[in-house]
Amino acid sequence: MITGELKSQIDKLWTEFWTGGITNPLTVIEQITYLMFTRLLDITESRNEKMANRLGGEFKSIFGDKQHLRWRNIKNQPAAKMLPLVRDELFPFFRSFAANGTTFGEYMKDSQLMIVKESLLVSAVNMIDKLPLTDSDTKGDLYEYLLSKLTTAGINGQFRTPRHIIEMMVKLVDPKPDEVVADPACGTAGFLVETMNYLMKKYTSPEGRIEQINEDGSKGYTYTGDLLENYRDHIQNELFHGFDFDATMLRICAMNLMLHGVENPDIHYQDSLSGSFEERFPQFANDCFDVVLANPPFKGNLDEEDIDPTLSGKVKTKKTELLFLVLMLRMLKLGGRCASVVPDGVLFGSSKAYMNLRKMLVEENQLEGIISLPSGVFKPYAGVSTAIVVFTKGGRTDHVWFYDVQADGFSLDDKRLPVEANDLPDVVARWQKRDAEKDIDRKEKAFFVPVADIQENKYDLSINRYKEVVYEEEMYDPPRIILRKVKEAEKEIIQGLDELEELLQ
Repeated sequence: MITGELKSQIDKLWTEFWTGGITNPLTVIEQITYLMFTRLLDITESRNEKMANRLGGEFKSIFGDKQHLRWRNIKNQPAAKMLPLVRDELFPFFRSFAANGTTFGEYMKDSQLMIVKESLLVSAVNMIDKLPLTDSDTKGDLYEYLLSKLTTAGINGQFRTPRHIIEMMVKLVDPKPDEVVADPACGTAGFLVETMNYLMKKYTSPEGRIEQINEDGSKGYTYTGDLLENYRDHIQNELFHGFDFDATMLRICAMNLMLHGVENPDIHYQDSLSGSFEERFPQFANDCFDVVLANPPFKGNLDEEDIDPTLSGKVKTKKTELLFLVLMLRMLKLGGRCASVVPDGVLFGSSKAYMNLRKMLVEENQLEGIISLPSGVFKPYAGVSTAIVVFTKGGRTDHVWFYDVQADGFSLDDKRLPVEANDLPDVVARWQKRDAEKDIDRKEKAFFVPVADIQENKYDLSINRYKEVVYEEEMYDPPRIILRKVKEAEKEIIQGLDELEELLQ
C-alpha cells in the first residue's frame, strides 16, 4: 500500500512539472511515465539477465550496444549533458521500436520529450530514482496514485479500476495461457496486465520462483512463468487485445504491457461502440474471444449516428452501459466468459432497454454471478454504486449466484485508507466452491437464486430484491438501516428517471 510519504513524493513531482511549465495533466502523466519507463527498462534488463543466467537461457538485451541509455547511466549525468542525452538519444531510441513492427513501437513512434528545462529534468530524475519501483505491489499503487491525478478522471464515466478489484475479476474468469483475452475499453491496460500477472503466478513451478528482497526490506518473489514455455509465442502475439479511443492512454497501455513481459499486444485506437469497429476489425467483432474483462466508461447517451447499428438493433438504446454489454456478448466465442463492472442501474432499470438486456443475459446465455460492490469502491473518482456481472455466452441460466460485498479492504470514503475488513478473498473462495443446491440461505453474503424467481421479478438482478435481512440483528446498527433505505430510495429515483426518459424518446 502506498504510504503518505510516497504520496508526498508524487505530489512534489507533480508540482515540479507544473511549476516547470507543463500544466496539461495528461502531458504530465505521459512525461513522468516515460521517465518511470526508462528506469523500469533498466530494472527489467537486470532481471532478465539474472533469469537467463539462472535458467541457462539466452539473454536478449533490450539496450544492445546502447548501454549508456540505461537509467543507471543517465541519472549520474550533469544537467548540461542529461537533457541532450535524453532528448536526442533516449527518445529516438524509444521511437526506434517502431521499426520492429510491434504494437509497442506503433505507439512510441510519436514519443517526444516535452521537458525543456535542465533543472526540471534533473529534479524529476532524482525523484523517480527514489521511488520503490522494484516492489511490484508498490509500483502498481504508485501508478494508480499517479493516474488519480488526472483531472479528467470521472468525466464521461472514465475512472480507474482499483487493482484489487481487477485481481478479483481475473480470478473469477480464470484465463488460460492458450486463450484469447480482450478489453474493449482498455485504458492503461489494467485488466490485461493483471491477466499476465495471474498467468505468471499460476504457471510458475516451485523451482521457478525466485526470492527477492523489496526496497522496503520485505521478502517477495519473482515469478518466472517457466510452465508457460510452450505458450510464449501465443502470449506475445495473440493472447492480448485492447481497444480505446484515447491515444495517450494507449501509449501508456503499450508501455505497461511491455514492462510486464508482453512485447507485441494487439492494441488499437478505436471507439468500440461505433460502426467503424466491425468495418476495421471484422476478425474481432464477432465470436472471437475466450475471455472479455472490462470496466467500460458509462457516460450516458451517445448520438444515434455514432452507434454501431448491429448493437442498437439488439437492444434499442443510446446508453453506453447497455451497448457495451451487447458488444461484449458479440465479441465472445460461444462458451466464452466475461466479467464486467456495471452501474447498479443496469441491474434494476425498469425501462424496456434495461429489461431486454437482462432478459438476453438470462434467457440466451448463462448468467453466472452478480457481485454487488459497496458504493465507495471507486472513490475519489465517483461514488456511484456498481456491481460485477459474470456470464458465459450461450447455454442457459438455471441459477444466478449473488454476493453482497460489504468491504474491500479499504475505507469507503475519499481517503480509501486500508482497513481490516475485506470480503474479496471470500468472494473468490466461495465462487470456486459454489453449489446451487447448498448455497440457498439468502441471509448469507453469498447465495443462489433460481431463474424462475428472477423471471417473476421482471429480470431484476439487484441483490436487495432477493437478500433476506435479519432485522433483529440490525436494531443496534442504525447506520446500516439508513444506508439500506437510501439505496432503496436511490433505486426508485433511477427507475423513475428511466421511465421518464423512455417516454421522452
